[in-house]
Amino acid sequence: NPETRMAHKSKPVRWLPAAICAALVAVNLFLFGEVVNHGFCGLDDSMYLTENPAVQAGLTWAGVRWAFTSLEISYWQPLTYLSHMAGWELFGPWAGGHHVINLLLHILSSVLTFLALRLLTGAVWRSAAVAALFAFHPLHVETVAWLANRQDALASVFWLAAIWAWAWYAAKPSAGRYAAVALMFALGLMSKPMVATLPAILLLLDYWPLGRGGWKRLVLEKIPLALVAAPAIGAAYIAEHSTGATKIVADLTAWDRFANAAVSYAAYLIHTVWPAWLAVLYPYERQIAVWRVAGALLLLAGVAWAARRSRCATVGLLWFAIGLLPAIGLIQVGFQSRADRYTYIPLTGLFVAMVWTLAEMPRLRRWAPLALVPLCLASGAQIGYWRSNLALFQHAVEVTGDNVVAENNLGQGLLEARRFGEAIPHLEKAARLDPRRPEVFNNLGVALFHNGRYREALEQFDHALRLLPDYGNAGYNRARALRELKRTDEALAAFVGALDLQLGPVARYDAHNDAGSMLANSDRLQEALPHFARAIVLDPARTDARKNLAIVFYKLGRKQEAAGQLRAVLQIDPSDTQARQSLEVLERPPS
Repeated sequence: NPETRMAHKSKPVRWLPAAICAALVAVNLFLFGEVVNHGFCGLDDSMYLTENPAVQAGLTWAGVRWAFTSLEISYWQPLTYLSHMAGWELFGPWAGGHHVINLLLHILSSVLTFLALRLLTGAVWRSAAVAALFAFHPLHVETVAWLANRQDALASVFWLAAIWAWAWYAAKPSAGRYAAVALMFALGLMSKPMVATLPAILLLLDYWPLGRGGWKRLVLEKIPLALVAAPAIGAAYIAEHSTGATKIVADLTAWDRFANAAVSYAAYLIHTVWPAWLAVLYPYERQIAVWRVAGALLLLAGVAWAARRSRCATVGLLWFAIGLLPAIGLIQVGFQSRADRYTYIPLTGLFVAMVWTLAEMPRLRRWAPLALVPLCLASGAQIGYWRSNLALFQHAVEVTGDNVVAENNLGQGLLEARRFGEAIPHLEKAARLDPRRPEVFNNLGVALFHNGRYREALEQFDHALRLLPDYGNAGYNRARALRELKRTDEALAAFVGALDLQLGPVARYDAHNDAGSMLANSDRLQEALPHFARAIVLDPARTDARKNLAIVFYKLGRKQEAAGQLRAVLQIDPSDTQARQSLEVLERPPS
């Protein structure tokens, strides 16, 4: 290419690549460094981190075994799980530390994008421009800011390392260099199966910029890599079916899937050029107007026609289209129509097409770098929405309209902020949008409960349990509503019954503590004891069950055991004056 020819004519600047890498690191840190102050997201972070006991145990042999055998959450992604375990080992429940890992992975991918393209093409500045677009584009903010999307950040590193290794292999083919490509590819597949398209992308890179000939040989050369991908693809298919992810929209017709794929491809193109109205989730549209599908197809055909005479543009567009194929919705997984995170790896191809095309236009080329300024500003604004669940889902509601997930999560965020009255209309709208979601009715019940509308809350909890009979949180909340309605016997039975349902550790602790309290208040002291004891085992750092147990011991005349519980409370919280005064009374010698 012209830039390569110019480089041969002039003396190379040896420090330039290092300076470009340093600039990528510095601007990334400046632009996204605020994520260190962000918390956990209300969407899926609980599954991967805050309520995942395997991850919270840190790096253990049992955890490694679970990571390589588990298909519980979605697809097979052992390296992603291991990265979360390592993060928990280092940072525990501090969300900022986990965000630092995501940011470092994004920075590494930005640098690898530059290094891989420079090795492939020899073009320093064009490669730097693509790397800058990768680093600072608003569509990539989601992967940087969302911990549950660690798999894209991790897979991208191995994907780009594999491409760099391929350029190294193509320069001087050998078994060792091919093995390096296969290893990076395998590690990428263990992070996210979406990288399975890599053999096809390598075939495109053989065409341009590597210019390798002999198509039969080149295709045969990719077969071992395709065999490496096969198990990961099979495991992903089994996992998505076993978790029910493909059943959510199982009634979609072939037209529905095609229409969504066409419109999504067009939307990705538009958002690449004009990254506005981005959201954490775009709800699936069941009936897309024919005119929208036709418009999307015309846009895609126009872009393809414009790129037909340029090898670099053709390769870049195909890289983008093929890379997105596993997530474009022809095999629909989940309830989103598309997602910004799906572009994290494929969008590099589109950036290549754009940069190499603009580089051949002298009038536009000199002004093109200025495009990075609004992109950085837009990314800065987008990263701000991820500072809290309220900001994130409020923005999603504003830009996407009827979005059941955003409405429910916004309502849940308002519940966490104790703004119960404000949560009710959002949760009521979510219930209207999709009456099949038990978590929506449970959240609505919680909002009504905290507004003193106990009877209405009970109706919502009952409805949630009809939709999902094993829903532990709804069962526990139902017991609380019955207690407030003074239906004591029913409430006690509901607290005990909730313990047989699927409960998280916090709710299980509360259910045991509440059941014990109700039994103690009914003078069934012996029955209350095991509930308080079990609660203490579940969370030894909480004091309410210990204080309740001390009261029961005291009523049973077991004063020494009561005093032991109060001492334990004071070890945990030395400022608890009530426990200190009670202990002084117990230890006071008889007069």
